[in-house]
Amino acid sequence: MKKETQRTTPFICKLLAGIFLFVGMFVIACVFGAADIAVKDVWLALTSNAESDKISIIREIRLPREIAAVFVGAALAVSGAIMQGITRNPLADPGLLGLTAGANAALAISIAFIPSTNYFGIMIACFIGAAIGATMVFGIGALKKGGFSPLRIVLAGAAVSAFLYAVSEGVGIYFKISKNVSMWTAGGLIGTSWVQLQVIVPFILAGIIISLFFSRQLTILSLNEEVAVGLGQKTTQVKMVLFIVIILLAGAAVALVGNMVFIGLMVPHIVRAIVGTDYRFIIPMSAIIGASFMLLADTLGRTINAPYETPIVAIIAMIGLPFFLFIVRKGGKAFS
Repeated sequence: MKKETQRTTPFICKLLAGIFLFVGMFVIACVFGAADIAVKDVWLALTSNAESDKISIIREIRLPREIAAVFVGAALAVSGAIMQGITRNPLADPGLLGLTAGANAALAISIAFIPSTNYFGIMIACFIGAAIGATMVFGIGALKKGGFSPLRIVLAGAAVSAFLYAVSEGVGIYFKISKNVSMWTAGGLIGTSWVQLQVIVPFILAGIIISLFFSRQLTILSLNEEVAVGLGQKTTQVKMVLFIVIILLAGAAVALVGNMVFIGLMVPHIVRAIVGTDYRFIIPMSAIIGASFMLLADTLGRTINAPYETPIVAIIAMIGLPFFLFIVRKGGKAFS
């Protein structure tokens, strides 16, 4: 029944449904929270020069925060989808395979040794850290024949992540900057500003656009590498480009909101159940669903115990851990 539905429902209809869901979640995220905001206030904030306390709250606090949620959710979902395609590993996720841990460690080191660094410098450090974390994980996996099996990669990711988080904590304690590091790595959207978005968003947009251009090659690569070579695909170059895209997306997400896990694992599995295995469809839908999911998590974090905030990383982990265990139990084929 699922395959029949995938064949008979045009992708454009699914895409429009996803966009409709996304727009609805964005409006809900802007309306709900500790302050009482009406849909009319959101409309006025977006379309007019009117001034009021509520409109100021929307423009200066909620809009940058929800735009950050959109781009972080899209970045993590797309990077997770690409990782799963490249490695043909259903458990691949930037947070599980060392990228976010490496970015966190690099962020702590940059704060300790270059305290005057600006936001752009911190983002570059996160890119470098993400690359180092991923290289360590895949390097350990490559030490032994058959090392790229899903289980071995996940175990290597857990070990490397634990080591890099320990580095981050150690640097924070030794240089007495634990509070500063924790504020970055707690995994939240509090205090997101327009200036931060101006630095981060172009990198995320560039990563998503490049991934769309390489979506056809990724589809072939995700099925069988020998077939990809037989079709004349330069697999090494394609993997290198996509690896750089993953680092851009994961590093930018960590620089903006800190450590987030499970979004890159969950969303691609859900999307494959909707659109199938073609990455020309998976990547744009992953961006939309990932953004919608992050908006939902942020809204829950602001409203469950208002006016206090529930950490968004805790909400995502509560949803993501059972999903992760379910995928492991089903061998990665639960939603594919």
